[in-house]
Amino acid sequence: MESISSKQSRKPDLFEGVDFLEIDDLLSEEHKLIRGAIRDFVKKEISPFIEDWAQRAYFPSEIVKKFGEVGAFGPQIPTEYGGGGLDYISYGLIMQEIERGDSGMRSTASVQGSLVMYPIYKFGSEEQRKKYLPKLGSGEMLGCFGLTEPDHGSNPSGMTTHFKDMGDHYLLNGAKMWISNAPEADIAVVWAKNEAGRIHGLIVERGMEGFSTPETHGKWSLRASCTGELVFQDVKVPKENLLPGKSGLGAPLMCLDSARFGIAWGSIGAAMDCYESSRRYASERIQFDKPIASFQLVQKKLSEMLTEITKAQLLAWKVGKMMNEGKAKTVHISMAKRNNVEMALNIAREARQIHGGMGITGEYPLMRHMMNLESVITYEGTHDIHLLILGNEITGIPAFG
Repeated sequence: MESISSKQSRKPDLFEGVDFLEIDDLLSEEHKLIRGAIRDFVKKEISPFIEDWAQRAYFPSEIVKKFGEVGAFGPQIPTEYGGGGLDYISYGLIMQEIERGDSGMRSTASVQGSLVMYPIYKFGSEEQRKKYLPKLGSGEMLGCFGLTEPDHGSNPSGMTTHFKDMGDHYLLNGAKMWISNAPEADIAVVWAKNEAGRIHGLIVERGMEGFSTPETHGKWSLRASCTGELVFQDVKVPKENLLPGKSGLGAPLMCLDSARFGIAWGSIGAAMDCYESSRRYASERIQFDKPIASFQLVQKKLSEMLTEITKAQLLAWKVGKMMNEGKAKTVHISMAKRNNVEMALNIAREARQIHGGMGITGEYPLMRHMMNLESVITYEGTHDIHLLILGNEITGIPAFG
């Protein structure tokens, strides 16, 4: 049941976009149609309910099927496998619109598309593609991605999750932590070491004996997203569930590139929502007998927000173009992810100040976006790790460890 107070406090979602430099001129008509469809979806299926979901730390499992119906899962995967067959700019725009609604909702979608469907498509067998991808694309199945471990976050090569060849199956042992979608997932794409220490991907299905997904409680961030652990205790994994196309740490890192690209776009959506809320509030809030929008410091904040959003839009678009052309490297995606998430988090904080005391309430989206972005700035490569990725590219000297 939804709380009465949340129903009373809901405001209509009047968002129409932020495009100061006419960046829409760089988009195709198809791009704009796709963005419009997802924007309408968010206004109908997410905006009216998200504050209540976040307040209650409730993950709306029914959203999975709806995401599938609107094409939010695997838009960059070919249509023959249940994806959208779209380009990377389309994928970015979809993530942008969903994250304007909520980062946790975008996490659900980007994990499914970039971290579950993508590795099965890229590294899986034809049998695996046909078995899993159409159901993941439609939202009939939900997946998760198991890389991070309790003791190995920024250093995934140190993972201890491992599997042994038992002749007719593999025996998997270990644990993963901070896994989006885990408590509700039907399958997990899990990265583990074989007996020689080589990293491989395995598809683990819910119901396999010894496989459990305890939920993570008490989060202050991504509260409308479900997060959990993956625990493997002598799990028998059929040999046909090994991803045969690629092994080594490069395989999961390729998946993370795709997901980080989506974050670079998604964070712009969160920033836009904070900016638009601030612009409206500043024009309506009266202090000293005039709207606070008339004050220099408020105008300074709004001007800086718009400038930073515009720069982030151009960065995301250029990296999207490079993705489409097969030219984008990990360092390009790192720059976009790091810059755009920091930009969005700074805007969320400034927007909260413009809203004053009202900014801490669920009547406005600022604190929810701010808390969400505190996770986004850390996951899929922390803010500092992306700095070191760029530093390594600039100097040729790795500074990790």
